[in-house]
Formats: sequence, structure tokens, C-alpha cells
Amino acid sequence: MLAGDPVFKPQRLTLTEIPSPTGPATPLLNGKDLSDWDIWLGYRDPSITYVNKSEKPIGARPGGDPMFTALLLDGEPALRVDGATWGSIVHKGVYGNYHLRLEYKWTGKRHAPRLDLPENNGLLYHSFGTDGSVYGTWKPAVEFEIMFGSTGMVVPVGTMVKPVTDAARDRSLIDPQRRYMVGGRAVTVEQPAWNVEAATDAERPVGQWNVLDLYVLGDKAIHVVNGVPVMELRDLSVLNEDGSRTALTKGRIQFQSEGAETLFRRVTLTPIERLPRIVVR
Repeated sequence: MLAGDPVFKPQRLTLTEIPSPTGPATPLLNGKDLSDWDIWLGYRDPSITYVNKSEKPIGARPGGDPMFTALLLDGEPALRVDGATWGSIVHKGVYGNYHLRLEYKWTGKRHAPRLDLPENNGLLYHSFGTDGSVYGTWKPAVEFEIMFGSTGMVVPVGTMVKPVTDAARDRSLIDPQRRYMVGGRAVTVEQPAWNVEAATDAERPVGQWNVLDLYVLGDKAIHVVNGVPVMELRDLSVLNEDGSRTALTKGRIQFQSEGAETLFRRVTLTPIERLPRIVVR
């Protein structure tokens, strides 16, 4: 809990003024191979990811790896993420000003060290920099968290990534007890306050397909889960060594492998020239 945060009050949020696409949709999966993606794996024992001081990560897997598999589901291109070894799969394209839509579901299969923890993955956007530079496992990015019960949460991946949002104190959460709230306190999401929880849990039960919409325009973003807006971000930036900040307006799309088998399908990216609007009903 951080001093100065207002008390969270539940809100009914809706998305209005949905932008029309300004160009054709780009599918990011082909169902045949992962030639448009780069794979990087972290440590053979994922339990050391946040504490490791000496062991080297597995590293790049240019020939592919069973942690990430292209396949067809009911005739549609899909991606299977195993989750046993933690790592990332990063699309080779660099994108900004887009609407990304995808569907995902949990299969119910979990791996150590998260056997007794919620299913976890992540849609990491505006990814940049060196593979594995964050905990030997991921590229720096802004994370649209995909975790059972917390999907839509924002997490900066890398200490140099600095998103801004509006937050309030929710005592039902773990520290820093922050949840997105329209009209809340403007906060930069950074250590020790490492996250801001989604406004509400709009996820469906394990085994059912969920729809995620990510809208990004310049240094702003909106996270939507099953049609419900749950997070709005602004002033996405990177902290430079001299203390200045550079706006983070584009980057690569990255999915995690982090302890749970996950299926993705219908991953498409469409250019836009404006953002939708979040309204409190």
C-alpha cells in the first residue's frame, strides 16, 4: 500500500467510439511454422529466474523448440505455448498504432514452480532491446498480463520501462494494492510498486476461449478483456541512463512461456489512427 492512493470503488466500464481500421488486418500466425517469430528460453530450472546470479539461460532457439508449436485448431492457425520452460516468442515485425485482437484459453496443464499458482502467460507489447535481458528470459516491454484472475493487469517488463495509469487502493490485493480506476491517482508503474491490477476480472473459466483487444496509439494503450475495458495507459516511456525519458511508441509483439500451457488463435493486427474511449456507466 502506498500513501496518497484513493480508495478503490468498483466501476462499470464500457468501451465506446471504437476506431475503424485504416488498413487491412495482418494475421500473425500461419498454422504451419514459426518462421516469423524468434524464440528465446530462460533457465532450465525456472524457479531460479528471479534469483539467479550465475547460471546462463538456454538462449536463442533458431531451429524451434517444443515450448512453442505452430498448429491448426479446427482448421485455424494457432500457437501452443507449453509453459514448462520459461521463455519468450517474439514476432519479427515492429509495430505501432494498431488494434491487436487475439483469443486464448488455458488447457489446465500447469508446471513447477507454479503448480499451485494461477495460470500465467503474457502479451508483451512495444518489446525492444536484447533477448533475455530481463531475468535472462524476456525482452523489455509493457505487459498486458494474461494470468487467471488478473488478466489485463499492467506490468513493466524491465526496470527501464515506465507506463503511467490511474490507480486506487484495493486492500483485497497483494502489495502494492493498486487497481486501475478511472479518476484515480496518476501513478508511474515502477518498483517497488511493480503492477497495477485490472479494473475487474472479466476472464472466463479455465478451458474456455477468451478474447483480448489491445489498442495502442503513440505512447498510449488500452487493455480490453472479453469486451470489458480494464486498463488505460499513457506516457509509455523508457528511462535512459542519463535520467531522460524516451517515448515508447512501437515495438515487437512477445508472448511468454511461464508455467501454464496456453493456446492462442485468431491473432490479428490492424492499423488505427485513434483510440476508443473508456466510459464509466
